[in-house]
Amino acid sequence: MRIDLHTHSSVSDGTQTPAQLLATASDAGLDVVALTDHDTTDGWAAAAAARPRGLTVVPGMELSCRWLRAEGNPISLHLLAYLFDPEHPALAAERTRLREERLSRGERIVTSLAAAGHPVEWTHIVAASQGGVVGRPHVARALVDAGVVGSVDEAFADLLHHGSPHYVAKADTDVLAGIRLVRAAGGVPVFAHGLATKRGRVVDDAAIAEMADAGLLGLEVDHPDHSDAERAHLRGLAADLGLLVTGSSDYHGSNKATPIAACTTAPDQLEALLAAGTGSAPLTD
Repeated sequence: MRIDLHTHSSVSDGTQTPAQLLATASDAGLDVVALTDHDTTDGWAAAAAARPRGLTVVPGMELSCRWLRAEGNPISLHLLAYLFDPEHPALAAERTRLREERLSRGERIVTSLAAAGHPVEWTHIVAASQGGVVGRPHVARALVDAGVVGSVDEAFADLLHHGSPHYVAKADTDVLAGIRLVRAAGGVPVFAHGLATKRGRVVDDAAIAEMADAGLLGLEVDHPDHSDAERAHLRGLAADLGLLVTGSSDYHGSNKATPIAACTTAPDQLEALLAAGTGSAPLTD
């Protein structure tokens, strides 16, 4: 049984529609795939309508969060949320706030890039998103299309990284509040790529333990951005804290080089995850 619990469609920052994403998952031999677009559930209905027979789809979302208890600047992190009630009022309101925050931030980044002479226009970027949740990957794609850089990865490395003069921080959800929101909505919160040091600053074990105390139920261990040593450390920490262990590709279509199913989740961990979620149900035959 092959299970990938972290993928993105064009509803957020992937390049494939939900239907195309599910077709890719099926063609890759997956039995189970989770749709986890950033801060939105707008792809769920399209995924339900397009699901190929034999493929189970776990409805989910990747919630933009931050750790506010470290000295200095907040640490950005992401929370995967599965099987929650999409109509839960407080979580729905937070999703709306985050999407509006992304729009404001994106426009400010583009304004800064344009002022520096880079040929990007906010209206074109919004139009190209086709109603999806606009984020830095959309700006990166616009820079590629304009010939400023050769790839999305190059755009992030050169112009969109945290130390760039064009970088704009956004007011993400406090992660402990986010965990409680997901649990209140009947969902299963899993800490995404928590030790991916190649992405920047990460939280320490004490922070993850505090997240577990707040209701965190799992750690994404097997992820393309984790080294072998980081995976081993997280696996041990999950055992110590009694947390689920998941694996996934974090697939974004052509926006990233990582193929779907690059990392996968063990069937017994999926079974435990499904048993813990009460807010919505997986889409299956």
